[in-house]
Amino acid sequence: MIVQGNIVDIQNRRIFKGEILIENGKISSIKEVDHSVKKYILPGFVDAHIHIESSMLVPSEFAKIAVVHGTVATVSDPHEIANVLGVKGVDFMIENGKKVPLKFNFGAPSCVPATSFESAGAIIDSDDIKIMMENPDIKYLAEMMNYPGVLFDDEEVLKKIEHSKANNKPIDGHAPGLRGDDITKYISAGISTDHECFTYDEALEKLQKGMKVIIREGSAAKNFEALIDLLPEHFENMMFCSDDKHPDDLLIGHINQLCERAVAKGMNVFDVLQVACVNPVNHYKLDVGLLNVGDDADFIVLEDLERFNVLETYINGELVAKKGESFVESVDFEVLNNFDTDFKTVSDFEFKSSANKIRVIEALDGELVTNEIEADSLIEKGNLVSNTETDVLKMTVVNRYKNSEPSIAFIKNFGIKEGAIASSVGHDSHNIIAIGVSDELICKAVNLLIENKGGVCAVIETEEKIVSLPVAGIMSDKPADEIGKSYAELDAMAKKMGSRLRAPYMSLSFMALLVIPSLKLSDKGLFNGDTFQFTSLEIL
Repeated sequence: MIVQGNIVDIQNRRIFKGEILIENGKISSIKEVDHSVKKYILPGFVDAHIHIESSMLVPSEFAKIAVVHGTVATVSDPHEIANVLGVKGVDFMIENGKKVPLKFNFGAPSCVPATSFESAGAIIDSDDIKIMMENPDIKYLAEMMNYPGVLFDDEEVLKKIEHSKANNKPIDGHAPGLRGDDITKYISAGISTDHECFTYDEALEKLQKGMKVIIREGSAAKNFEALIDLLPEHFENMMFCSDDKHPDDLLIGHINQLCERAVAKGMNVFDVLQVACVNPVNHYKLDVGLLNVGDDADFIVLEDLERFNVLETYINGELVAKKGESFVESVDFEVLNNFDTDFKTVSDFEFKSSANKIRVIEALDGELVTNEIEADSLIEKGNLVSNTETDVLKMTVVNRYKNSEPSIAFIKNFGIKEGAIASSVGHDSHNIIAIGVSDELICKAVNLLIENKGGVCAVIETEEKIVSLPVAGIMSDKPADEIGKSYAELDAMAKKMGSRLRAPYMSLSFMALLVIPSLKLSDKGLFNGDTFQFTSLEIL
């Protein structure tokens, strides 16, 4: 097979008219040939850090959408399913991903459970990591969120890092806001990347100290604008990622969108493409072609280098997408889950109090970090309740692995004026998390998820809508286009209920993420991510 076009040679920073000869899935020759074809040929895009589970799709269904946008590979952390099902969940992701052409590169989750301050469904210890690191299907040690463990030389944490080093595999970081001597020690442990930078100065310090910084632009966490001005000077040590991307957003675009935005800002196209296509392959030693003779024929064809409209995507010489149509087919797979809690009653969500003031989680649109603020209490019959006038709403996290008392907190900026929303996608342990205007509607939403053994839902007095997620309670067993449409409808319902957030369900899922400051809620209680300690809801 021969493909002609303007060949984008990123390594030598030139574009020339030519043709590519593909034989047995490999590039056997690249020739300069004069022709009239205007389209551009270049290596495919690589998402340098993503949790496939957050798309609510199994890998094979994720691939169906991603290839349309020119994505040929991902660096995937199966941390989410591992917190539910352990090593068995990681194996599921690897095997399902192998059934389709897209090149998934999975890591060994380093923090399962993420902390001891929440209830997860599984444990992956250093002995498990040792075995996983010897598996050629495991490409790296996934994000080391337990940075206190690194800083204080926790024996179990250091063993996991050493097992990765012994197998010559990279170690991913996760250290939001870590600066000075602390980040120096973190890096010296062997941790080479961070996708959690949310300020220019933080990212610059990490780059100057030898880290590779991954610019994240997902459905909830959006750091592109804060970090993109670092690219012209540091493009050799930067990558693009989405981290967490919901299905409706994935239908619209992927890494190609970040390339378009960067070039629109006047960035050099070769710098941008090195970040989007080349750096992840080199850093993680991926088996992904970079448009060289002898490489796997993994490349894309674009209409131009401004809008990054993908015309064709090839993986191992196979045409997997053309002009918005995916040729990746659905595959059969076993549905695995871990969901064992009984239906709740309205009284389970009451919080008896006489406090005048309460601590409140302030959600920030487009950020994983939150603030801790104070608010006046609203008490009815001795029970703390939601205040829609001030947008201070009751929130709960319910252990989905066993029966236990729900934890209660309050949150601001979700803006809901009626009903409740809930999700069993609750990073990192994936317990049920819900926010609503009344205890009755919160209970209704929680029980809807328990009935379905997982999902995301919205309920009001007269209507309920759910996207069921029976695979580990975090992924669907349905086709990608069906879930993308259903999720978009659910998102629209939440916004009709009053939410002002761009991605209310993605934001909701991170309100139990204890490793990101400042105030979060686990199934065990309200948690201060700055001090890494539980704190009280009531201010007495």
